Amino acid sequence: MKALVVDDSAGMRAFLRMVLKGAGIEVAEAKNGIEALSVLNCGLKADLALLDWNMPEMDGYELLLWIRSKKAFDSMRIVMVTTETEADQITKALEHGADEYVMKPFTREVILDKLQMIGVETAS
Repeated sequence: MKALVVDDSAGMRAFLRMVLKGAGIEVAEAKNGIEALSVLNCGLKADLALLDWNMPEMDGYELLLWIRSKKAFDSMRIVMVTTETEADQITKALEHGADEYVMKPFTREVILDKLQMIGVETAS
């Protein structure tokens, strides 16, 4: 299993990398949507993406829409991991292809529970 973590916060990427690697998942990272597009277009076969919403250059919602518009990524599971707590934002993301939504701050257990809810098998 491979995951792509996209967040402009190096600390958040490090935390998510630690959680995912601890669960037996390989991790690639990007600091914004543009960098994520480059990683995906260079052939990363990610099974899972964790996307922050608020990032410079290309935000996580725009990236979500791009991923969902590409047949090659139909099976990718996507979790929005964000400070956006408005019900409208949550609904918008889920209606446009996010599989789950996690509001910051969160714990390791919350991430692992959300992954289990969307059928991601973990080693922990």
